[in-house]
Amino acid sequence: MVQSYKQKHQLAEHYDTILIGSGMGCLATGACLAKAGQKVLLLERHYTAGGYTHVFKRRGYEWDVGIHYIGEVNREQGVLRQLFDYVTDGELKWADMGEVYDRIVIGDKIYDFRKGVKNWKDELKKHFPDEHEAIDKYVDLVFEASKASRTFFSEKAMPKAMQTMLGGQMRKSYLQLARKSTLEVLQSITTNKELIKVLAGQYGDYGLPPAKSSFVMHASISKHYFQGGCFPEGGSARIVETVEPIIEKAGGTILTNAEVKEIIIENGKAVGVRLWDDNVLKANNIVSGAGIINTYQKMLPDPYVKKFKLSQQLDQVTPSAAHACLYIGLNGTPEELNLPKANYWVYPDDLDHDGLVARYEKDLDAPFPVVYISFPAAKDPTWTERYPGKSTIDIITVMPFEAFEKWEDTRWKKRGEAYESFKDNLSKRLLEVLYKLEPQLEGKVDCYELSSPITTKHFMNYDRGELYGIDHDPERYEKRFLQPRTPIKNLYLTGQDIVTAGVAGALFAGFLTASTMLGKNVVKTVLKQTK
Repeated sequence: MVQSYKQKHQLAEHYDTILIGSGMGCLATGACLAKAGQKVLLLERHYTAGGYTHVFKRRGYEWDVGIHYIGEVNREQGVLRQLFDYVTDGELKWADMGEVYDRIVIGDKIYDFRKGVKNWKDELKKHFPDEHEAIDKYVDLVFEASKASRTFFSEKAMPKAMQTMLGGQMRKSYLQLARKSTLEVLQSITTNKELIKVLAGQYGDYGLPPAKSSFVMHASISKHYFQGGCFPEGGSARIVETVEPIIEKAGGTILTNAEVKEIIIENGKAVGVRLWDDNVLKANNIVSGAGIINTYQKMLPDPYVKKFKLSQQLDQVTPSAAHACLYIGLNGTPEELNLPKANYWVYPDDLDHDGLVARYEKDLDAPFPVVYISFPAAKDPTWTERYPGKSTIDIITVMPFEAFEKWEDTRWKKRGEAYESFKDNLSKRLLEVLYKLEPQLEGKVDCYELSSPITTKHFMNYDRGELYGIDHDPERYEKRFLQPRTPIKNLYLTGQDIVTAGVAGALFAGFLTASTMLGKNVVKTVLKQTK
């Protein structure tokens, strides 16, 4: 079982690999290494393991913090499904969300995103009968970006000599699309502003509006859901629960309440970590899934930061958007409340996405630029058995960190009346958006709680409350240092900063990091085994 550092525990004197964090990147890296025979230790600063895959419970309810839906896992032969099956021994089960996975709401119009590429295109063509060619071209470009991504990300795990020889060619096709913004690509295929707004309607899944985001990030999200969305049966806590036995079987441990103060470097090599109580743990390799900014700014000795000019690397990246999430508990089962499985992406109809964000950043009383609504209780077939007579909803919107900065140094749950009042005003505004779309829910809400950017900072240790690590702008993909290998021997990175946003990106990052460390293509090995 996952152990707490505050409780009695037995740790080994030495590990093959210590991993900092227990999010999807570290879980996947740890499972791959464990299956290769390594004894690994995952250190989680929070009292719950899982990073953005963890859940929290309050007032008889359970909420998933970071997982709202996953694509490409509803087919057993799908690559992502095979990777999940590998790190969970097939114990993680998935519930399909059905024919419609996302609903893009612009003003009073609703556009359904339907499962299956043909269904997806046919539905949009009904709404935009004069844009058939543009819709077809869009899908072609999405698949073109997906194809080019294979060699781009594979190159990150190759030995340095091979990167020098082959890297430029392997990265070329992907970079041609990565250097373009989402808006630039969409405007190249259509002048229809409404269609552009709909096509970019999932931008909240990576946090940057179309004029600022790289098209390849947008394309990866779009393709990810073309075959529909799924939700883990039993909630996202099942991810840790199914990965942990694999780590434990090889003699490893996941330890909570164990915050790393410093990565120990001796003779130019990472050899261990020092916890905040000054306890030292040693290993042959150290892997950080805490994000490149946290790793280099907070955990490395200054001489090595200066020697390898790591601060200059951090100057080239930007923290991603912060957010607020309203967690809602309701009286009634999902069936009784008629909750949908599909998510809502809700937008005002008077401006484009970038204009809406700019207006909101200047005036928080302006309409929310995006509101995402998810119905996890309806997506999980085990929910009613686990929580009879109850339901939950998550509502997310972008939220500038600056809006909450004045409370940054206050304690969680003790931030004062002004803080709670500000949050309650935001909560009620978000509830209004929900009631407009699902009016039957008014009067059914039992409780709600808003998490702010400083809540995210408190639990996830991201200084600006960022949700997706570093921004996925066009410049990001030019940075060769965003890869598993660092300049310090035996120190590696994993997680969404070295691939792309989200749980799927972090999962793939775990395989890339393990491949780098083991000197073999673990993804290729897994796919061959499955065949």
